[in-house]
Amino acid sequence: MSHSLYCYFKTDAGDAALLARLRTLQSALLTRTGVAGRLLRRRDDAGTWMEVYEGISDADVFRLVWLEASAECGLAALSRHEEWFQPLD
Repeated sequence: MSHSLYCYFKTDAGDAALLARLRTLQSALLTRTGVAGRLLRRRDDAGTWMEVYEGISDADVFRLVWLEASAECGLAALSRHEEWFQPLD
């Protein structure tokens, strides 16, 4: 079964340093898990950003790698909200 992680958080809309850390995180996740991430921001609130990871085969393993890589990229203190989804059968 495939899972998807949607993780949203608040930030300053023009935070270039955070954007660079998130791109480094997503590069690390692609290398370690084969899952490519996307970054989005709310249309009506440029300070709300979202990480999207889809096609995750093992949610528990991916989450551990995501948390580990987040800490390595200096994102551990960022207050992020995780939402996990799976397809309806």
